[in-house]
Amino acid sequence: MRLNKVVTDYLSSYDYKNLRDNTKKRYKYFLDILCATQVGDDVLGKVSVKSMTTKQCKDAYNQWCDNSVGTANGILAISRLLFNHALREEFCMMNPFTVVRKRATERRKVVWSKEDVTKLLDAAYSDFSTRNIGLIAHMAYEWCQRVGDMRLLTWDAIDFEQRRVLIQQSKRNAEVQLPIEDDLYGMLVQQQDDFGFQQYIAPRPKPRNGVYEPYTLYKLPLYARKLMDDAGLSSELRLSDLRRTGTTEMVEAGVGIGQIMSVTGHANPQSVKPYLKNTYASANLALTARKKA
Repeated sequence: MRLNKVVTDYLSSYDYKNLRDNTKKRYKYFLDILCATQVGDDVLGKVSVKSMTTKQCKDAYNQWCDNSVGTANGILAISRLLFNHALREEFCMMNPFTVVRKRATERRKVVWSKEDVTKLLDAAYSDFSTRNIGLIAHMAYEWCQRVGDMRLLTWDAIDFEQRRVLIQQSKRNAEVQLPIEDDLYGMLVQQQDDFGFQQYIAPRPKPRNGVYEPYTLYKLPLYARKLMDDAGLSSELRLSDLRRTGTTEMVEAGVGIGQIMSVTGHANPQSVKPYLKNTYASANLALTARKKA
């Protein structure tokens, strides 16, 4: 059986149907990349799962790493899961992805300055074709959330009367309820006027076959990179840094770990420790508070 047929079988399985909607979309996206990957003269989707070799899997993984190690590791995990499904269904006799060594990803420490955030939003909101990228970035920064969750956020998550948002995080399945500040609220009201007829808050501005779809995990960083270059921002910056930036700002403002966790959705205080940096702002706040005690 060819790999693309195994994917079709998996997508109709109970295991897949029992996943959360956001998880389903992420798995489907990674499986599409897997099937479209070309190794040598072969497109993997057309290769028989019985004859797929470990070398083909290693070469595919290395290709994915050339774009993003983090995304490559995501595709690798889903590929292993797919072949485990194939083993259970007796479509093949081995899982060639199990021996592919996953590369470690370095923990990024980059944070944006407030001036850089303003530059990005000014550039994005000045052009309708990039406005939705700006809104994704704005929400990720303001609410300290992952860009991947913001690109999939739907209108039913917004309570305009209470000015709050309910976010179901895809990574930990945590739920967070957050307020909507005035600047972002104004943008969301305007956005609803323009895009409220379909489900996504910030979809691609041009429909495909009449359907508005979210930016993909692969395309969004590419479009954002061009936008950031046009705005004169450093090539070191990424949209994914905005969650870290907002969280770091909370730390520097003296917000307690428990309150930070209620925003970020972390379940363990240890997960917040990487954001606890020795900065002048936090040191000054601590010493000032000490004198007032």
